[in-house]
Amino acid sequence: MKVVADLCIVPMAVGPSVSSYVKEIKAVIDASPLHAEMHANGTNIEGELGDICQLIEQCEARLSELGVQRVFYTMTFGSRRDKQQSMADKLNAVL
Repeated sequence: MKVVADLCIVPMAVGPSVSSYVKEIKAVIDASPLHAEMHANGTNIEGELGDICQLIEQCEARLSELGVQRVFYTMTFGSRRDKQQSMADKLNAVL
């Protein structure tokens, strides 16, 4: 099932700035074949639900390698079955 996901990953108990960890997560996401666009509070990702879940597991594994002991995730998913619709299509429909 193709979805558009909104993902926010927040490493916890690593100090007041998480930017170095976000850069590591961004590198994992950028290395994937999925289309993703970072925004101020997370990342939009489009693709098959299973592929997105695998990517999230890769992000979790990378944070574990970096010694992060606690992570807070928020994820929302949207799908459309009547037609294919990309993230760009969704934005263009309201602009």
